[in-house]
Amino acid sequence: MKAIQLRKPGGPEALEYVDLPMPAPGNTEVLVKAHSIGVSMPEVLVRKGQYAWMPPLPVIVGIEMSGTVVDVGREVSTLKIGDPVFVSARELEHRGGCYAEYIAVESKAVYPVPHGVDLEAVACLSNYLVGWHVLYSATRGITYETVLASAAAGGVGSAIVQLAKLAGKRVIGLVGSDAKARFVLERGADKAINYKTEPVAARVREATGGRGVDLVLDSVGGKGFAKNFDYLAPLGLIVSYGALDGPPDPDALTVMRKRLADSFALRIFSMHVFDHLPEQRQPATRELIHLLHDGKIKPVIYARLPLADAAAAHAMLERGEVLGKLILKPAST
Repeated sequence: MKAIQLRKPGGPEALEYVDLPMPAPGNTEVLVKAHSIGVSMPEVLVRKGQYAWMPPLPVIVGIEMSGTVVDVGREVSTLKIGDPVFVSARELEHRGGCYAEYIAVESKAVYPVPHGVDLEAVACLSNYLVGWHVLYSATRGITYETVLASAAAGGVGSAIVQLAKLAGKRVIGLVGSDAKARFVLERGADKAINYKTEPVAARVREATGGRGVDLVLDSVGGKGFAKNFDYLAPLGLIVSYGALDGPPDPDALTVMRKRLADSFALRIFSMHVFDHLPEQRQPATRELIHLLHDGKIKPVIYARLPLADAAAAHAMLERGEVLGKLILKPAST
């Protein structure tokens, strides 16, 4: 079978399109033929050797795949040949395995998908899972009505916009271009702010009647992280769930201390908190599959590239040009 293998960290060119033996399912496993493969930032970090939970190398990269069961182990009774499924590497020992035409995985790690659901959309679900948990798990203990989402035109950002609107929240999206602003508004955001050309804090105050937002969801980090405190209402919460520009600037704590009277809160969140808590992770995935089936969430696919072009997909993602989601398509689809 064809797959994308990483032998050593590097640029997009480190992703090799190779021939590997066809996997065979063990007694408790199923063999899944890929239909669509999601492209996400965790794979970029793995490729660079920067992921905190690096899998052993060499590795087939990729954290999500939709497909069809084509073989089952002798002890498998919950799935059968022909079933559509979602494969998430969050259910596997290591984050990887999905940039391939086929994957053999434990049947308990595979999510059945109702027949008729768009399998390309299913391959976008990892972004929605992050969005779900930053909105519901990372905010445990607070109530909120207004949300500011960074990188709102990206895969996770656009998922957050849709999920927050589905929950009846008022949503402001931060974006880096006017085209991305239009995209976010089309996804249902109440307001989109181009941080490159607009005074963000002033626009946030205008959009919230001078109050600020209850919840800031930040995937960027870096030197600009402290600006998030300018967007918050009293008793507001910042959830830092990514570091696209590096770790949050330590000076953010200095800014926070200067504004103690506003009683802000800060939470650092990672999906890896659920690595050993499947009872909390898995119900959210099943709920998202239901929402997809019911048409309540609608992933936007920016481009479909051949699996062989995984390096080009990574380059597109790193350039920040992707609106929504990139997916890879195996030649055998």
